[in-house]
Amino acid sequence: MNLVSSNQTILLGHKKEFMSLVNLYSNNNFPNKILFSGEKGIGKSTLAYHLVNYILSLDEDNPYNLDKLEINIDNKSFKLTQNKSNPNFTLIDVTEDKKYINIEQIRNLILSLNKSSFNTKPRFILIDNIELLNTNSVNALLKIVEEPNDNIFFILINNNKKVLSTLKSRCLNFKFFLPHHQSIEIINTIINDDLNNFINKEFITNYSTPGNLLDIINYANQNDIDLKKIGLKEFITHSINDKKYKKDKSIKELIYSLIEVYFRNNTSINNMKFMYLHNYFLNKINNTKIFNLDDEILFMEFEDKVLNG
Repeated sequence: MNLVSSNQTILLGHKKEFMSLVNLYSNNNFPNKILFSGEKGIGKSTLAYHLVNYILSLDEDNPYNLDKLEINIDNKSFKLTQNKSNPNFTLIDVTEDKKYINIEQIRNLILSLNKSSFNTKPRFILIDNIELLNTNSVNALLKIVEEPNDNIFFILINNNKKVLSTLKSRCLNFKFFLPHHQSIEIINTIINDDLNNFINKEFITNYSTPGNLLDIINYANQNDIDLKKIGLKEFITHSINDKKYKKDKSIKELIYSLIEVYFRNNTSINNMKFMYLHNYFLNKINNTKIFNLDDEILFMEFEDKVLNG
């Protein structure tokens, strides 16, 4: 069970934000640059795919169903996007072999945008995980974002990390948040079950997102882990020690997010050393991603100083 944003044909949550953007487009006030910020797994990318499909399918057969907030799987633009062959949609994200978005990806994007369009429809550039743009990539991106073609639209996705003010100030900003009960309702709809029936309450916190919870469930199913009998600390220890994160980027990202959840769950600990470790590891996670440092060293140090400390 995978929560791949491009495959989610029904929009769960964020109806208010979605309809605001639909109205902007309908009234010819749609901005060329939009920034979506919020916790990873909260549904930002899913909303972006729905927005793009709504606009591109307006003059096509089987258009977007605005009443049900649903993509029609028989729609031409949806099929092209699924096949990664839609001339009006480009996705820029971290590749499997990298920890950041490199300059070559942005250069290739610039070359693509300089070519003539195949049609008169809008062209959308979705850049996910923009916090992982390195300095050279940001500078190159700024040049094309500052003065885009009238028919080119940028949607930038940020996972509640620091974004350069020079980039943020050029965008219409949307901050995404899901109330705790709504996150649980969404994940229950996706899994068609009650989360409380099979998962320890330590995992279901105010910081849990549908995407994060589904990643936990998938990992547990693949490794025969009973989530009712294991706690967050034991789960992180297991995921670090089995070292599957070395070959599976999604597991690595899951460990990163659970380290943050672990610290947040224990914020009531009035201990200067614990608070120091909190800041220390969050900074180290950020630097590990940006500077392509060794994940294993970070995880082993976290296990030694925090989980076993």
